[in-house]
Amino acid sequence: MAQAPKQAKGKANAFAGIDWNAPFPAHKIVGNVYFVGSEQLGSFLITTPAGHILINSDYEETIPVIKASVEKLGFKFGDIKILLGSHAHPDHMSGDALFKELTGARVMVMEQDVPALRNMRQGGKEHPMDRILKDGDTVELGGVTLTAHLTAGHTQGCTTWTLKAEEGGKMYDVVVVGSLSLNAAVLVSNAAYPRIADDFRRSFATMRTLKADVFVGSHNGFFQMTQKYAKVSAGGTNPYIDPAGYKALIDSSEKAFNDRMRELTQSK
Repeated sequence: MAQAPKQAKGKANAFAGIDWNAPFPAHKIVGNVYFVGSEQLGSFLITTPAGHILINSDYEETIPVIKASVEKLGFKFGDIKILLGSHAHPDHMSGDALFKELTGARVMVMEQDVPALRNMRQGGKEHPMDRILKDGDTVELGGVTLTAHLTAGHTQGCTTWTLKAEEGGKMYDVVVVGSLSLNAAVLVSNAAYPRIADDFRRSFATMRTLKADVFVGSHNGFFQMTQKYAKVSAGGTNPYIDPAGYKALIDSSEKAFNDRMRELTQSK
């Protein structure tokens, strides 16, 4: 049985000087949805009577953080049966092979990200892919259903997940955002990804069709987790119930895209 690595700073950091694996308190988001990631990276545990689902293994070095968080919440790490991902970047999915070795979880990935994942061979290990998903496919376990929505652009297979969660006798629509960030994306004359701009446009439109009472994401800044967690600790209304924040994320992301496209057009 493989051993989880000691906690260390994540490799291939997008921003120098950030410890991607600094722990953050594990806590409930809503119903059976829990945050189990690091200070920077969003990993989410969805619990069911038949075992659990994890979204995002992150770096191999993040796995001890995730394991400790799962166990602190009172769940068994080995009861995670399915591993899903947000998109094929190392900070979200390079831990998949080790995670599978440790738990035996089935790894499910969006088909458009398969080529990138085949090249993501952490420690020379082949990237596990037990099920290839298409846009609109569902993943079911223990009476819980998640739907995979292709929201490409950030990567070609970037995936946003939706599910329903019950809390206090009420059902909530939950959205786990893959990413709408541009980063250093080449939006025009991109030979490797010629449809990138159109994909971003489609993704903004898709995201607007999803009902979100609660939203979280692959990076914690997407949903202002630190600020919301402080409110959780103070008690009162669940701060993660934030449909206005979801709309604001789409609006700001689309504006950033349109501004970048305008700059590129004007520079020609």
